[in-house]
Amino acid sequence: MADTMRGVYTNLTDIRRRVFAEVARIVYETAEKPGWTDADFDNQFEQLPYEIVPGEVATYRESVFLERAIVEERIRLAMGLDQKGVDRPIRVSAGLADATVADTYYNPPLINVIKFACNACKDNQYVVTDSCQGCLAHPCREICKKKAITFQQKRAVIDQEKCIKCGMCAKVCPYQAVHHYTRPCAEACGMHAIGSDEHGRADIDYEKCVSCGQCLINCPFGAIADKSQIAQVIFSIVGGDHVIAIVAPAFVGQFGGKGNVGKLRNAFAQLGFAGVEEVAIGADLCAIEEADMFLDEVPTKIPFMGTSCCPAWSAMAKQEFPKHKECISMALTPMVLTARMVRKNHPEAKIVFVGPCSAKKLEAMRENVRSEVDFVLTFEEMAGMMSARDIDYLALEDDNKSDFDVASTDGRNFAVAGGVANAVVNVIHDRFPDREVKVSNAEGLDECRKMLRDATRHKYDGYLLEGMACPGGCVAGPGTLQAINKSMAAVKRYAQKSPHEHAVDNELRSLIHALERDEDSAE
Repeated sequence: MADTMRGVYTNLTDIRRRVFAEVARIVYETAEKPGWTDADFDNQFEQLPYEIVPGEVATYRESVFLERAIVEERIRLAMGLDQKGVDRPIRVSAGLADATVADTYYNPPLINVIKFACNACKDNQYVVTDSCQGCLAHPCREICKKKAITFQQKRAVIDQEKCIKCGMCAKVCPYQAVHHYTRPCAEACGMHAIGSDEHGRADIDYEKCVSCGQCLINCPFGAIADKSQIAQVIFSIVGGDHVIAIVAPAFVGQFGGKGNVGKLRNAFAQLGFAGVEEVAIGADLCAIEEADMFLDEVPTKIPFMGTSCCPAWSAMAKQEFPKHKECISMALTPMVLTARMVRKNHPEAKIVFVGPCSAKKLEAMRENVRSEVDFVLTFEEMAGMMSARDIDYLALEDDNKSDFDVASTDGRNFAVAGGVANAVVNVIHDRFPDREVKVSNAEGLDECRKMLRDATRHKYDGYLLEGMACPGGCVAGPGTLQAINKSMAAVKRYAQKSPHEHAVDNELRSLIHALERDEDSAE
């Protein structure tokens, strides 16, 4: 899976984050004015593409008009709206009023290709480069069973109509002159859901897509973006709702520093949030619940058990291995468990999950989750809100409260690949110290698929399987702000500060049962 641009701050990163910040600024400033009208938004959003892309000369593309058109689409997606396209006249903010109505979610699809931003990259083609020396041996031609290679003016040429993409020519070329071109977004897609439309541009098969978001961070032309709920969250805050943020374990260091939890609470308070809670407490609850399920079901009822917290991995497993869908844990995810815990104490609150993941947006659209989680924002979108309010995170004072001191070290390490399985195993060992628990984990959906395929062939009977759609775990999610290795180190440092080592050290089983009773009564 391609992941070549992670941790590199590019002009695409700058444009994407500026769009988030400017959308947040306009919504904050306009919604806070008494008596605002739709026209107030229209005027500002119509002007915004010219502020982001000023002047008359294009900087990155062939036309300044194209650059602005692409920014317009990004603005609409950042507001949670559908793309406007180029075949009809639509205001940039058209539909915003309907999108901000309470309980309104964005229309599918979540992940969008901005077609006229796509480079129509070559997809799965073997092409002879200028490195070809026209050697006398012609090994590329001799090994090609389909006779797709000929020599013209002492240079190898591949007939794409005959080529079957076996790659043998590239393997035998002594000059490495045959290059395998792949579309970066398609290579990054572990679901193999990206193909080409009639114009050669990227096209997503939404029957396969699980919204992992790897395509949008690997497209070097910035042609793929997901929808955001920045505007909806701000309208809820400004409208007087009691809005509580629950932050994913991967938050550590995302906004700068090495944790700075007190600064985080301070920043969120300045944004208008009524409170902040750590989703790692939900991770502890999830670890305990999955440990109980594993002990009860493996191997007597199911041959193996897969963890549930990564929605993209879970969706892939159930979609592609339906006969073994019961082998994926039915435990509620840390996001949902934390939201349920918060709502138990604040029944009227609006709950915003803040994390690294675009697939969490898809999870929150499920009917059984909508009642728990009202909005989902990524760290990158949250940083845009901070920028809109001119909040310098590192310059903030600590609120002098103790750090989140409930979640365990294991719960906080859910953000790092291998952390989920390790937490579940530690819960099992608390109850049965001598029990051996075999574990296998995979990162990236292609590797997850291989692991599951082996599991269905009985290679992992009795195992606990952990799947993570993002290589490295949640710290590598598409909505993160920092390099993966830096985030991983920050999470592990922060996790070690917990006064509790394992999930069971918090004595949380009673809370799980209380939440389960609430679920049963609701049904």
